[in-house]
Amino acid sequence: MTLEEKIAHLQTTSMEQARLEGNVIIDTHQAALEKVFEDHKAEATRQSETRIKAEAANAKLSLNQALAKSQLEIKRRQSKIQQELKDKIFEEADALIDEFMKTEAYDDFLIKCIRKAVNFAGNDELTIYINPTDEKKRSDLEDATRVHLTISTEDFRGGVRAVIRSRNILIDNSFSTQLKEQYDKFVFLGGDGIA
Repeated sequence: MTLEEKIAHLQTTSMEQARLEGNVIIDTHQAALEKVFEDHKAEATRQSETRIKAEAANAKLSLNQALAKSQLEIKRRQSKIQQELKDKIFEEADALIDEFMKTEAYDDFLIKCIRKAVNFAGNDELTIYINPTDEKKRSDLEDATRVHLTISTEDFRGGVRAVIRSRNILIDNSFSTQLKEQYDKFVFLGGDGIA
């Protein structure tokens, strides 16, 4: 082999060796860059998922807060409307009581309450009060029951109150007490069965 051939062979071999080494360096560098890229992509994806979860949790919390506020406002409005309806119902009941007090059925009711109180008291001393608005009925009621009646100084709307002092008993058949008890107990039941 001539010197030129040896130089050409050496040059070809060296170039191939250099090309191979260069390709290995490029491949290694490319693999390293791809790993950095994949790591960066994985980290970015993880951060995005974490941010999405946090935003979703915040959105859910905001939605729950808005929902709770809305439900509270609905309950307030419902309560106000129910209170207005309740007051209206009892205003109507009050008007019906006024009408009832003008009937013979009311007189019969008073007589029945008086007799019941007398039976309950037995031999104990009993004071029976009628409402000041029923003062004109007093003599007729006394004739019907043969019981002395006292006109109350307090207006209890109608009905009868009786006191057995020896036993500290109040028999309260007054309309004011009965209306108040019914008013306090009165509750609207909604369609969901919740008061």
